[in-house]
Order: sequence, then structure tokens, then C-alpha cells
Amino acid sequence: MAEPSPEQEVVFSLEKIYVKDISYEAPHVPQVFLEKAAMEVDLQLGIEHKPVEAAEGLHEVVLTVTVTARVEKRTAFLTEAKQAGIFRIVGVPGEEMAKVLEIACPNILLPFSREVINDLVSKGGFPQLLINPVNFEALYQQKMSSEQPNGQSAH
Repeated sequence: MAEPSPEQEVVFSLEKIYVKDISYEAPHVPQVFLEKAAMEVDLQLGIEHKPVEAAEGLHEVVLTVTVTARVEKRTAFLTEAKQAGIFRIVGVPGEEMAKVLEIACPNILLPFSREVINDLVSKGGFPQLLINPVNFEALYQQKMSSEQPNGQSAH
């Protein structure tokens, strides 16, 4: 790994963490509580980032976690949390910045998202929902390989 130049010290710090948006709905309660079938849980992740004050090195990163649970093809609950943070990132070379914003920052935000989602689900009367660790580096590599062919996203 290359040494950062003395005039450009690398800074990476979490300045603020907050919930930007949150939703929870359970359209088929109390009927789904009476179902004997197993619950199927689907988890979707999204990462957004943008500079807040570029001159200061401030970036907002938003990790969106969406969980849909179904019992017998009926939605038991649907919850989404947009966990956000403001990060100060200075001295990171341009080609490495995307990795920091899409790997390091979401790794910091995930435990906060996990707590918010679990709290909502539990307060909704459902069993505890633990979100497994996520390999953001693998997700980043998938994203980069899907954008490779023509420099366009395959989404």
C-alpha cells in the first residue's frame, strides 16, 4: 500500500449518524399470527452517497435496508429503514473513494440498521429479526463487474 503524502493526510471519521427515513406496515395482522406456516423473509440492500460539503470532505452515505416477510404468500410485514451517516473523508485517492463510500461506510451503518429493523419488527409482535453480516466488498465487486462491459450498469 502506498504511503500517503505528508501534505495530504488520510482522514476517515464518522461525524453524525441518524435515521433518515423509516417505515413499517403489517397489512395482514392479526391473521398472520395464527398461521402455522413458516415465514419467508426477503432482505434488500441499497447504498447511496453524495458529497455534503466537498471542500470539507463531508459525505452523506445512506444504507437502505428493506425487509419483506411473507406467510402463505401474504405479507406479514414490510419494513424499510434508511440509516444515514455523515463521514469526513480526506486524502483518499479518487479511485479508492468509491470503495470507502460503498464498503467501509455501510459496514459502519449496518449495525445501526440492524437495531432499527429488529426493534420495529419486535414491536410489531413478530419474533426477533437478526440481519446477518453483509460482505459489502463482494457486493461492490459484483456492482463493478456488472458495469464493466461498456462502462454502463446492467441494472
